[in-house]
Amino acid sequence: MADAAISATVKVVLGTLISIAADRIGMVREVKAELERLSNTAAIIQGFLADADGKMHTQGVREWLKQLEDEVFKADTVLDELNYDNLRREVKYRNQPMKKKVCFFFSFFNAIGFSSSLASKIRDINTNLERINQRANELRLAKKQQKEAALPADAAGARQTDSIVVPNVVGRSGDESKIVDMLSSPSEKVLSVIPITGPGGLGKTTLAKSVYNNPKIDGHFGQKIWVCVAKEQIKIMELFKLILVQLTGEEVKVDDRNVIVKNIGEKLKGQKYFLVLDDVWDHEQGLWNDYFNTLMGLNETKGSWCLLTTRLEYVANAVPRDLQMNDRPYFLGKLSGDECWFIIKGKVMSAGEEVPEELEALKEQILRRCDGLPLAASLIGGLLRTNRREKWHSIVQESLLNKYQSQINQILKVSFDHLSSPSVKKCFAYCSIFPQDTELGEDELIEHWVAEGFVLPDRENTGMMEERGGEYLRILLQSSLLEKVEDEGSTYYKMHDLVHDFAKSILNPESSNQDRYLALDSSKGLEENTIRKIPASIRTLFLHLEGGVSTDMNMLLRFKCLNVLKLSGYDVNFLPSSIGKLLHLRLLDISSSRIRSLPESLCKLYNLQTLTIDDDELKGGFPKRMSDLISLRHLNYYDYNAKLKMPMQMGRLTCLQTLKFFNVSQEKGCGIEELGTLKYLKGSLTIRNLGLVKGKEAAKQAKLFEKPDLSYLEFKWESGDRESDNREEDVLEGLQPHPNLEKLKIQYFMGNKFPQWLINLSKLEALRIEDCKRCSELPSLGQLPSLKRLSLIRLGNIRFIGDEFYGITANEEEEEEGRSRASGSGARRRKFFPALEELYVENMGNLVEWKGADQVRSTVGEAEADVFPMLRNFRIQRCPQLTALPCSCKRLYVENCDNLTSIKTGYGTASVEELWIDSSDNLRELPDLFGSSLQRLTIKRCPRLISLGVNGQKCRSLRSLWVMWCPNLVSFSLNLHETPSLEKFSLFDCPKLIPHRFNGFAFATSLRELSINSPFSSDDSSVDGFDWSGLRSVSTLRELRLQGLSHTESLPHQLQYLTILTSLSLHNFGGIRVLPDWIGNLVSLETLKLWFCQKLQSLPPEAAMRRLTKLTCVEVYYCLLLRQRYTPQRGIYLEEEISSYFQ
Repeated sequence: MADAAISATVKVVLGTLISIAADRIGMVREVKAELERLSNTAAIIQGFLADADGKMHTQGVREWLKQLEDEVFKADTVLDELNYDNLRREVKYRNQPMKKKVCFFFSFFNAIGFSSSLASKIRDINTNLERINQRANELRLAKKQQKEAALPADAAGARQTDSIVVPNVVGRSGDESKIVDMLSSPSEKVLSVIPITGPGGLGKTTLAKSVYNNPKIDGHFGQKIWVCVAKEQIKIMELFKLILVQLTGEEVKVDDRNVIVKNIGEKLKGQKYFLVLDDVWDHEQGLWNDYFNTLMGLNETKGSWCLLTTRLEYVANAVPRDLQMNDRPYFLGKLSGDECWFIIKGKVMSAGEEVPEELEALKEQILRRCDGLPLAASLIGGLLRTNRREKWHSIVQESLLNKYQSQINQILKVSFDHLSSPSVKKCFAYCSIFPQDTELGEDELIEHWVAEGFVLPDRENTGMMEERGGEYLRILLQSSLLEKVEDEGSTYYKMHDLVHDFAKSILNPESSNQDRYLALDSSKGLEENTIRKIPASIRTLFLHLEGGVSTDMNMLLRFKCLNVLKLSGYDVNFLPSSIGKLLHLRLLDISSSRIRSLPESLCKLYNLQTLTIDDDELKGGFPKRMSDLISLRHLNYYDYNAKLKMPMQMGRLTCLQTLKFFNVSQEKGCGIEELGTLKYLKGSLTIRNLGLVKGKEAAKQAKLFEKPDLSYLEFKWESGDRESDNREEDVLEGLQPHPNLEKLKIQYFMGNKFPQWLINLSKLEALRIEDCKRCSELPSLGQLPSLKRLSLIRLGNIRFIGDEFYGITANEEEEEEGRSRASGSGARRRKFFPALEELYVENMGNLVEWKGADQVRSTVGEAEADVFPMLRNFRIQRCPQLTALPCSCKRLYVENCDNLTSIKTGYGTASVEELWIDSSDNLRELPDLFGSSLQRLTIKRCPRLISLGVNGQKCRSLRSLWVMWCPNLVSFSLNLHETPSLEKFSLFDCPKLIPHRFNGFAFATSLRELSINSPFSSDDSSVDGFDWSGLRSVSTLRELRLQGLSHTESLPHQLQYLTILTSLSLHNFGGIRVLPDWIGNLVSLETLKLWFCQKLQSLPPEAAMRRLTKLTCVEVYYCLLLRQRYTPQRGIYLEEEISSYFQ
C-alpha cells in the first residue's frame, strides 16, 4: 500500500516536471539542451510507472521507486528555482522606469539563464534519472502509454448527490431511543456515564451526534458540550481545556488547573449538563477517576450525563463502574444485511431508481464484505458509484481478496486504488495532515492542493486549477472518502477517523525515505529538539505553539523547500524577515496566530499563491510592495476599516481570484481602475469610498461587467450626510456587474434613483439597499426571476412604494385588458416577485403608503395574479407613518409601526403561521386575522390594544401564545376548546385582563408551559376564579410560572394539586414568610425558582423537602432573608443543594 502511495507521488511530481520543463525550454538559452533532456527522460520514466504498479511485490522495483522519488523531488526543487528566478526577473523588469526597460528587455532574455551551479544541478539530475531509467530496463519494466483517467461523468457535472450522509441515521433508531430515554430519566447521581463501545466504522460517533441533537433532551440540560478527544494518551489538563473551549467559544490562554476548573464550575453552576467525549483511547483508570471526580465536585446538581465513545472495550471499562448505567458499557451492535443494503443503494443510485441487475447479482458478496459496518457499506457504495457497471464484479472480488486484512482497510485500499488519477490520490492523502475531525472549507482544501502541486495547471487557462480541484473534491465525496457537513448554512468537509488513519499512512509512508508533510502541535507534546530534527527538504509544515512554548522563528529558514506553511497558536506572534527567503512557498496561513504585521520581505515570495490572515487584525497595514507577489491567487483577509490603505498597483496581481475588499483612494496606484485587470476575481468583493470615484467612465474602468465569477458585490460610499449628487448616480451606473451576480448590497448611495441595470440581473438572489437617504424611488424589482431576499433599510426619503416597484408601467392596465380580450381565458397568469421568500423593511420613517397585493391585482386587471407568491418571512420595523401592510406571509414580524391601527392584509392572511407584533402604539384590535394555519402568536408593548380575538374561528394549529405589556387589553376571546395544539401560553403585565377569563384548560391537551404574570394575590377573587380544576387535569403540563403582588402573603393553595409539574417559578410574592408544607406534594418537581420574595425566611420543613426526590435545582434570586439563612456556615439541611444557587 505504501509503495502505491509513493507511485502516486512520483506520477504527480513527474507530471509537474514535464510541464515546467516544456514551458521553459524556449526561454532559457543556456540550459535549453538540459531541459529538453530532462523532459524526455521524465516522459520515458513515466511510461515505466504503470508496469511498476503491478510489480510492487518485488524488492528491486520498490527500491527503484524510492530512488526515483528522491530524484524527482530534487528535480522539482531545481526547476522551481528556475521558475522563481524567471518570476523575479519579470517583477524587476516591471518595476523598472520606462527609460530603462528597453535595456533591461535585452538583458532579461540574454541573461535569463542561471548561474553555472544551477545548470550543473539540472545536468546531475539528468544523469541520475538516466541511470534510474537504465535500472528500469534491467528490471524488465515495460513502457506503457499513460494518461490521466477521465473524471467520472457525475463528478464533472454539477450533480452532488449520495455521498452526503443521509440525515436519518440508518439502523440506529432503537439505540438512539434507548439512550435518549436514559438521559431523560430521573437520576439520583450527580453524574452518570454511558460508554459506547464497538469496532471502528460501526457508527458510534454518528449515534452520539444523533443523541446530542435529539430535541427530546434539550429541555433536560442547561448545557450541552461536545468534545472530540482522538488521542491515545491525553493529559487531564487537556480534557478540562477542551471543555472550557466548548463552553466559552474562546481559546484557553492559561495553564493553571485551578483557574481552568474554576471557570468550568462557573459556566456549569447549578445546571445539569450533557457531555460527549468522542473517540476516546486513553485507558488509564486513574485519569478517569480524577477527571469525573473533579466534574462532580464542580457541580453537585443531580442529573448530569456523559456519553463516551471508544473502539476499545478496556477503555470503556476504565470508567468508574459506579458511574456507568447498569454498571457496564453500552455495546453497539452491527447493522442487519437489509440496513447495509439500504445504505449501499442510497450511494449507488438516485432516488426512485431501480436496483440494477449487476448490483443485485453481487448483493450476497457485498453484504458479506460489509459485515454489518455502516462505514464499509458507505465506502463500497461510493466505490461502485464512481466506476462503470462492467467493473463492479472485479471490484467486489478485489475487495474480498485479503481475508487477513480488516474489512475497512481492505475496502479503503480498493477505493484508493480505483481513484481516477494520481492527483486525486495525493489530494486524498493530504487531507490527513489536518487533525482528526477537522471540518474544512472547500476553498481552504483546494488552495492547499494547488499550493502542493497536486492540481496541474492548464497551459491555456491557469484559472482552471481551482475548478479541477473542485472536481477532485466531488470524486472524494462520491467515493465516501470525505463526508459533507452542513452547519448553519455553511458547508464543510471532514474524514471519518478510520479513513483519516488510512490516509495518514499514505501521506508519509514508512517505506519512503523521509516525511515531507508534518503537523506539529505543542499542546500535544513537543520536545525541545523536535523542530531541529525536521528534514530540511520538508514540503509542508503546520506549526502550532501555545502554553509558553517559544521558538526562534528564524529556524524556518532551514526549510527552504517549503510549499505550505501554517503558523498558529497564542505563542506565534512574530513573522521574521527571513520569511522572504522561502523561495518555494506557495501558501502562508497565519490566521490562527497572534501575528499582526507583515515584514516587507514577504513581497519577495514570488511563488506565493495564497495568503491567509485573521480578519481585521492587520494592525500594521499591508507591505508596500505587495504588488510584487506576481503569483498571488488568494488574499484571504477582510478588514472593516475603510481608511486602511490598499497596496499600490494591485492591478499587477493579474492571477488574483480572491480579494474580499478594496478601499478606493486618491493616491496614485490605489484608484478603482486597479480592479480592471483582475479578470479572475471570484466570490465576494466589497468596494468602499466610492465617493472618490470621479464619474461613470472612471467606474467602468473596474470592468465589473467582465467578471462573471463574482457572486457577491457590496458598493459602499462614505457615511454621513451629503448633498444629492448626480455624479453618484453616474458612478453606480458605471459599476454595472456581470449578469451572473447573485448578491448585491448598496450602502450610503446619495443619488435619487438607481440604475437600469438592476432590473436585468436575472440571477440576483439577494439585494440589500441601506442608508441611501436621498433616494426618492425604488428600482423596479418585481420581475427579477431569482430574487429571494430583499432588505430595505434606512431609506428616509421614500414616501410611496407603488407600481414602479412591482414593475408595472403607467399604461399597464390598458395593455392587460387588451391582452385578456385577445387571448380569452387562456391569458398568462402574471407574477410579481415570483421567487421572493424574505422581505425586510426597517427605519423608513417617511413611508406613508405601500401599494398592497390586492391593489396590484386591481391595477393589472387580474384577480388571480401572483403577488409575493413564495414569501415566507416579512419583517417590518420602525415605519411609524405606514397605516397598512402590503402583504402577508407565513411569518410576519411588525415592530414600531405606530400608525398601524389594525392588521388587515387581505389576501394570504389565512396562511399566517407565525405573527409577532411589538411596540405598535396605535394598534387597537386584531380582528379577522387568524386562520387554521396560525402556530405562534406574540403581542408585545401595544398600549392601546383592547381586543385580542379570533371571532369564532378555530386555531387548531396554535402552539405558542405570548401576550406582554398590553395595559389596556380587556377582551380576550381565545377559546381553549379550539386550541388543542397549544403548548406554551404566557401572559405578562396585562392588568385589565384578569385570569378568571381563561377557562377550558382541560381541553388544552398539549399544554406544557404556562406563565401567568397578570398578578395573583390572596385578596383577589381572580385566584379562586381561575380554572385550577381544568389546569389540574392537563396531563402534559410541566412548567408553571406565577407572579403575585408585593403584599401577597400566601401562595394559591390550589397549586398543591399540580403534582405533575417539573418546574415551578414564583415571582414577586412579597408578603410570604414561609413556603407551605404542601410544596412537598409536588413529587415530580425538578426545579424550584424563587424571585423577589423579600420577606421569605424559610423553605418548607425538612420532611416536606425530602419528599421532593426529583428536585435537582433550587434557584433563589433577590430573596435576602432566605439567603442569609442558608449559608454553608450554618449547616442547615439541604445547604449543599441550595447555597450555591443564590444570586
